[in-house]
Amino acid sequence: MKISSEYAVQMKNITKNFGDCRALDDVSIEIKKGTIHAVLGENGAGKTTLMNILYGLYQADEGEVYINGKRINMKNPNIAIENKIGMVHQHFMLVENFTVSQNIILGKEVVSCCGILDMKKAKEEIDKIVEKYGLKVDKDAKIADISVGMQQRVEILKTLYRGADILILDEPTAVLTPQEIKDLIEIMHRLIADGKTIIIITHKLKEIKASSDACTIIRRGKYIDTVDVKNITQTELADKMVGRNVKLVVEKTPAKPGKVIFEVEDLTVTSKVHKGINALKGLSLKIRKGEILGVAGVDGNGQKELVEAITCLSKVSSGVIKINGNKIQNTKPKNVIKNKISTIHEDRQKRGLVLDFSVAENVILERYKEYPYSKAGILNYGEINKFAKEIISEYDVRPEDCVNMQIRELSGGNQQKVIIGREIANDPDLLIAVQPTRGLDVGAIEYVHKILVEQRDKGKAVLLISLELDEILSLADRIAVIYDGKIVGEFLQEEVNENTVGLLMAGGKI
Repeated sequence: MKISSEYAVQMKNITKNFGDCRALDDVSIEIKKGTIHAVLGENGAGKTTLMNILYGLYQADEGEVYINGKRINMKNPNIAIENKIGMVHQHFMLVENFTVSQNIILGKEVVSCCGILDMKKAKEEIDKIVEKYGLKVDKDAKIADISVGMQQRVEILKTLYRGADILILDEPTAVLTPQEIKDLIEIMHRLIADGKTIIIITHKLKEIKASSDACTIIRRGKYIDTVDVKNITQTELADKMVGRNVKLVVEKTPAKPGKVIFEVEDLTVTSKVHKGINALKGLSLKIRKGEILGVAGVDGNGQKELVEAITCLSKVSSGVIKINGNKIQNTKPKNVIKNKISTIHEDRQKRGLVLDFSVAENVILERYKEYPYSKAGILNYGEINKFAKEIISEYDVRPEDCVNMQIRELSGGNQQKVIIGREIANDPDLLIAVQPTRGLDVGAIEYVHKILVEQRDKGKAVLLISLELDEILSLADRIAVIYDGKIVGEFLQEEVNENTVGLLMAGGKI
């Protein structure tokens, strides 16, 4: 590797160990100025670790980092920020009770000569960035009250507010709608036109093709290749990433639906964000045994409220929710589990995991009182660890010896695998899967889709709620389109295409 100022970033012979686990093994990467460079790899391949080293969150055991041809000792994020590097993490670093503006300026507050916070001037600076790059946000809204997609915009604005020229985006499209993804790619190209350099960590091959100039592939901590994106196919990228042939299309036989097992009738739920406004407005749907019902819609049209109502995390104003004929609305989450409903929540860290618990403790969160995992109130860690090892093996959770690791130490994709394994192990009658493949690589997505189809073929009912329209169209047997808190259309998979569903998602009529 020849060190040169034509590269915004050069990382040379980077090695990083976590105990006995070698996360990165002699990895080198070069990113040219003014380009979008994708870093691709399976869950746990070392992509985020490499970028955390670039941002100063981790220190390499071996290797060197060069920014604009100059060697930098990236001891901490402050050094990275001084060198005009910003990072948007997969799980956002925002203060939920603060406003959008307060989060953007946090750590770089604008103060008057008297030391008083000057929010007016700060907002003026934010407005300039918003106008320049098209990153529209509600500056006065609280983070807790805005969508996940909007939170991501806030994170990007934070980096730009601090003057970043090199932006690291970790799984930036994992939580976005198709339209938001298109908008983000346009924003990224505007940033490049303004002289910025972007490094994007992603598993989404279609978006690499749509956005990136070059792509570096890492597999199990080792450098595999750097390719010119315009000269390689999605299938070739997938094969390089996983090291085998990957099927990008869901394979399944026609569904054989049985009796109705789950019903939502005329459901009305008041919005937690907009007081006095109903987020769900007389919504109804039914799911039969042995079928996958996919709910398609733009984020913020009632999907979150629907899931929270079903799982008793929110109160229902009116309407009925029934599983196997039993009404469960306005009861308790433990009653939902008791009635054999398992849920893969959208926000895995907030709803699905206890981050300070071990992997083993997380897999029995819903069963810790049951035999053989406890007896007379005492946990049986032998049985708990045995169960955890089974899930780790079956779902290819990495690293393999993570039973007693805090689950926060796993990559986002591997955290998701733990949740999916746990929920399916509960043997539910209804499996609710909300963004189940968020943050997963194509190999893991292939496996999760196979698992969901297997659940269907075992006679289970599956409610799939996804912002990935391709996922809905390929996986669901029936498709229900949600708009403004109502189901505005229901179709068999073979009856519709992307254009029809997209039109209904946007509030149009057919």
